[in-house]
Amino acid sequence: MMNGGNLVDNDSAVAGGVEDMYGEDIATMGQPVTPWTVSVASGYTLMRDPRHNKGVAFTERERDAHYLRGLLPPIVLSQELQEKRIMHMLRQYKVPLQRYMAMMDLQERNERLFYKLLIDNVEELLPVVYTPTVGEACQKYGSIFRRPQGLYISLKEKGKILEVLKNWPERSVQVIVVTDGERILGLGDLGCQGMGIPVGKLSLYTALGGVRPSADGFLQCLPITIDVGTNNEKLLNDEFYIGLRQRRATGQEYDELLHEFMSAVKQNYGEKVLIQFEDFANHNAFELLARYSSSHLVFNDDIQAGTGIAELIALEMSKQTGNPIEENRKKIWLVDSKGLIVNSRKHSLQHFKKPWAHEHEPVSKLVDAVKAIKPTVLIGTSGVGKQFTREVVEAMASINEKPLIMALSNPTSQAECTAEEAYTWSEGRAIFASGSPFDPFEYDGKVFVPGQANNAYIFPGFGLGVIMSGAIRVHDDMLLAASEALAAQVTEEHFKKGLIYPPFSDIRKISANIAAKVAAKAYELGLASHLPQPEDLVKYAESCMYSPVYRTYR
Repeated sequence: MMNGGNLVDNDSAVAGGVEDMYGEDIATMGQPVTPWTVSVASGYTLMRDPRHNKGVAFTERERDAHYLRGLLPPIVLSQELQEKRIMHMLRQYKVPLQRYMAMMDLQERNERLFYKLLIDNVEELLPVVYTPTVGEACQKYGSIFRRPQGLYISLKEKGKILEVLKNWPERSVQVIVVTDGERILGLGDLGCQGMGIPVGKLSLYTALGGVRPSADGFLQCLPITIDVGTNNEKLLNDEFYIGLRQRRATGQEYDELLHEFMSAVKQNYGEKVLIQFEDFANHNAFELLARYSSSHLVFNDDIQAGTGIAELIALEMSKQTGNPIEENRKKIWLVDSKGLIVNSRKHSLQHFKKPWAHEHEPVSKLVDAVKAIKPTVLIGTSGVGKQFTREVVEAMASINEKPLIMALSNPTSQAECTAEEAYTWSEGRAIFASGSPFDPFEYDGKVFVPGQANNAYIFPGFGLGVIMSGAIRVHDDMLLAASEALAAQVTEEHFKKGLIYPPFSDIRKISANIAAKVAAKAYELGLASHLPQPEDLVKYAESCMYSPVYRTYR
């Protein structure tokens, strides 16, 4: 409904991406709501329901009304004090994986407190629930596994995938993040244990983008791992490995399973469920995106951010200059494991690299390519650490007064160089950003604050924009709109500090602006189905965002 100042559209289910079945969104924050599960939850059941549990924050009246007397200590704490206590506990842990496990435990018992903690302490906790710690969590997932946080679809379920999807209790899923675990961050094939990535990403859809996490206590955002085996011998020989103990299926067997999955998702959840392909190996990632982008609402920010980064830069250059994209591509050079991508290699290149093969003599080493091409910006997305050596950074610094160096590979161990290395080797002149966070670094009496070039800036707001517009397809111009919206949030003050990204502390404001621009582009392209278009898309995005503040129960 758009009248009366109410911006929640119950019919099109855009209130944070979820149909408001029980009136939580149309109730003001001060109005009481009923804690429904299948029936009205009370007593021990209410405390074991993560969507409604408030722990010792249940009021005296709620304890009487919902049979909680004696099940809790007599003290009543505010949500803010609970948050303070848990942050104090987390800071006692010296091992990042312990913090990760504590946060996952909190998410499983008190959903609102988990998200409030993450939103209010995003710069401190983002590295815990996402990169780099999630990489270690995936490596050890078999040992730390406690309860399923998403769906596992393996070759055993071939021919029954629709039934498996129906086993998930939630029927109104709006966002799916799916992986086959073959290329987890820069860590390689982790098979079934790659589930940590979809789980982590979907937490950020809610915390950073405001997409509602659940209805009826189950995830509105659904993490899925497709298990076709693993080629990781260490995992195959690990007695605690939780996936299929076989080498990866390929070819027709793989294609048929993925096609059944994509068809079942559309049949079960409709064509407006957003599917994010995550951490598939390149040989499958490009093929899946090409195959399903015209029939499903899909995107992949790994490859639409690898060679995709190059393509989006070329598109933006065309938009600003009016020059053909082919001309702009010639100003962007790529280097892979075999060296500079040039025309003489074209016959052996993968198809997605061919547009970037330019006329130049072969160059095998990155440092020699830097010296020959003389770039102003160096972007690393290979997933292979330590590629930006001292010689490479010094070469960049000899060419540019302020070289822009972006070491984007995750986790931290796979970063192309560290912040300290970039600042030291460039004698404090580099503008540096990385995929995983680095601490501030002092050089020659000046403190440098590294930027974090993390896709967490983009995909949560992007997802919200897609959902609130009811987009039926993802177009490259929507990704470009998201990038432009992020860039617009960077101020002159940020530039003066050597920052090329706004602080994560402003992420919800950033996400609202990104969502608005993405939605606007969807409406412009005729891809939006939620009509009419709201007059103020930023305010509309903010109104759709999930709030983790405790509700008062009748």
